[in-house]
Amino acid sequence: MATLKEKRTCGQRCQDFGHFIWNSDDGTFMGRTPEKWVYISSYYVAFYVVMTGLFSLSIYVLMYTVDPYYPVYQDRLKYPGVMVWPDMYNDEVLEITYNMSDKHSWMKMSSCLQHFLKPYNDTKQAHCNYYNCTSGKYFFQHKFDAPKHTKWSCPFYQSTLGNCSGIDDPTFGYTTAQPCVIIKMNRIINFLPNNGTGMAPYVNCTVLEGQENVRGHVYYPENGTMDLTYFPYYGKLAQPTYVNPLVAVKFDLINQRHAKIQCRVMANNIAYQNIYEPYEGKVDFHLTALS
Repeated sequence: MATLKEKRTCGQRCQDFGHFIWNSDDGTFMGRTPEKWVYISSYYVAFYVVMTGLFSLSIYVLMYTVDPYYPVYQDRLKYPGVMVWPDMYNDEVLEITYNMSDKHSWMKMSSCLQHFLKPYNDTKQAHCNYYNCTSGKYFFQHKFDAPKHTKWSCPFYQSTLGNCSGIDDPTFGYTTAQPCVIIKMNRIINFLPNNGTGMAPYVNCTVLEGQENVRGHVYYPENGTMDLTYFPYYGKLAQPTYVNPLVAVKFDLINQRHAKIQCRVMANNIAYQNIYEPYEGKVDFHLTALS
């Protein structure tokens, strides 16, 4: 009959473990001789050196073939988005609501616009973007002629926005029922409005709801035009001082002083009816003046 295996004590187990770590009889360390440890260590060092080299080479080849100035794939940016300031966005709708008699309320709106227009300061633009651009024409640039291997950017002066520039009226009309909103079209590299036909895009605002509450509106610059000289855009790396052209709209609210408004950028190659992209080519917002 087989005898039961004798139970080993804790001291014996520690002795066995120590013998495994260093076996003086065979001259092995953790079951291998020093010579075998040198062989296996050399193998893994060589293996990871080769793997690191292959990975580095693949990254180098990838970066070498990628153009830093132009994205290879931009099919998701076929049409530009449109945004409005003050940017009072929430989960569902865009509501610009303010109280004319509440200083905190209207200052919130005016401060938002003042902060947004800081890059458009006339002095700053004259210093950063001093190239003499030709109005009414596309500004094609095939070479990097600007300083630091960049391309020129045309200035857009804050004063271009007239009564909505915040220069003469820092409140932007938010102490009255004649508030200003600013429309901006997002950038797309090499995008040419109207497919390069020479027709400048422009902003057109319509009142969708509450037509009786809007007496009228005025565009700045005149006719809400975005000059062609700001197109095409060549990317942030190529044009680090580029600023988007803007259009300001001053509304005259009456009666209940509430309306739902849609502002579109009009061009034959800018779509606006995509139900999955609510800000593609247009922006809808509610404008309300309380007292």
